[in-house]
Amino acid sequence: MSMFTTTPKVSSPHALQRKLMIILLTSVTAVSALLGLLYNAGMRQTLMDQLGDQLKLTTERALNYSQEAGNGRIEAPGQSAGTLTARFDRLVFVGGVLDKKTGEFKQLGQQDAIPMVQLPVSDLHTPGAFHPRRANLTVGDYYLVAVQDAGTNTVLVVGLPLSDTDVALREMAWLTLFIAMILIVGAGLAGSWLISRSLAPLKRVAGVAASVADTDLDSGKVELTQRVAEEDATPGTEVGNVGYALNAMIDNVSTALTAREKSQAQMRQFVADASHELRTPLSSIRGYTELLAATEHFSPDGQRSVERVLQQSHRMGSLVENLLLLARLDEANAFRRTKLDLGLLTADITEDFKVTADDHIWEFDCQDPQTFVYADSSSLRRVITNLLANARKHTSPGNTVTATVRQDPDSNEAVLLVHDTGEGIDADFLPTVFERFTRADKARSGSDGTTGLGLPIAKSIVEAHGGSISVRSVPGDTVFEVRLPLIDQDAEPAGSAGRSPKASV
Repeated sequence: MSMFTTTPKVSSPHALQRKLMIILLTSVTAVSALLGLLYNAGMRQTLMDQLGDQLKLTTERALNYSQEAGNGRIEAPGQSAGTLTARFDRLVFVGGVLDKKTGEFKQLGQQDAIPMVQLPVSDLHTPGAFHPRRANLTVGDYYLVAVQDAGTNTVLVVGLPLSDTDVALREMAWLTLFIAMILIVGAGLAGSWLISRSLAPLKRVAGVAASVADTDLDSGKVELTQRVAEEDATPGTEVGNVGYALNAMIDNVSTALTAREKSQAQMRQFVADASHELRTPLSSIRGYTELLAATEHFSPDGQRSVERVLQQSHRMGSLVENLLLLARLDEANAFRRTKLDLGLLTADITEDFKVTADDHIWEFDCQDPQTFVYADSSSLRRVITNLLANARKHTSPGNTVTATVRQDPDSNEAVLLVHDTGEGIDADFLPTVFERFTRADKARSGSDGTTGLGLPIAKSIVEAHGGSISVRSVPGDTVFEVRLPLIDQDAEPAGSAGRSPKASV
């Protein structure tokens, strides 16, 4: 099972720009709507005031003509086209409209008297009262006013058409909408350009931060060369403050990484030197112990003690050799790499375990013959041997261990699976299974002593070859998966002996 590192999703770099654009367009739209409403309301009031003044003059001309003529006529001369004049004498109604095209006075029908009768007459006897009303007649919408004609003791109704005023207001509304749309579009284009230009430094700072975040700080020696440009890291502005703080943080992290690398180098050198120096005395201890066991006669308790010393010296020697190998992998990580058939190598090692560990059932399954990888033969053999030995040590006798070799065409990788039907790895121990000096004492059974370095060494070698190793486990189903870059069987990578990229161990 492959192990993947989940990277939290980062919001789009244009998220802030979109938010600012939404705020800008919303504000411009709201201001345009408010100004449009106020402007049109003011224009409507102005036009209606002008129409009211014109109606007042028209009404005065009609009254003057009626009083001067003395005969109750309503066709006052000099009135504008479309002017309506009507007279009520108790139940008698007479009225007409000046035709806009011909200028003739056309009589109104009785059906137009009803809206006129509904006009308020409470102000007829109030001196100076003038309260026009809107009315819908068969000849159109009119602005009407009813006044008392003292000369004839009748009610005189005078009106002016509202069609021209309504058309002007509609055209003014459409013009206002058109101007508002142009303003919104223009503000959007200009705002987008200005916001993008203003946020460019912030995007550059975010790019540097993202580059640092994508750097694998856990692998070997890391040099953080990314820095925010000087023009984006000058304190005094919001972006400048962020850029300056980011550069300071990168400097601190770089210093810490340098100190860590130096400390690790010293530790690797110490482990390598100590392991190298311990090899000689350990060899001497084993040699003298074997000599004592072969030449001297001990009591049964003494013989057991000598055998115990010899056993522990061998275990100590294995531990020292593993530590020395890890130190060398960390330091140089050099391999003599050639083209290897992973299937043949795994089959060969599995056959050895069938002979040396017959208390388990060993199976080999090659799903894809001629699975070639570019690797160091002895190192890859050590990885496979460690995985099979790990399965033997930590499972009880009688369990089945299956080594499977196949190819993954999607990732172009060779895959080695080591599956066992044992007791499984404890869930609490599983995340640390590849860490150094960790032992599955509580997780899986087995009596053989372990150093806790077998799986870390396997991980170091696999990653040094550009591959990966992972594990999944439940009782009765434990699988170690090794993935290595697959090469074509007819191709020979350049440089049969060389260095692999440095691995993190």
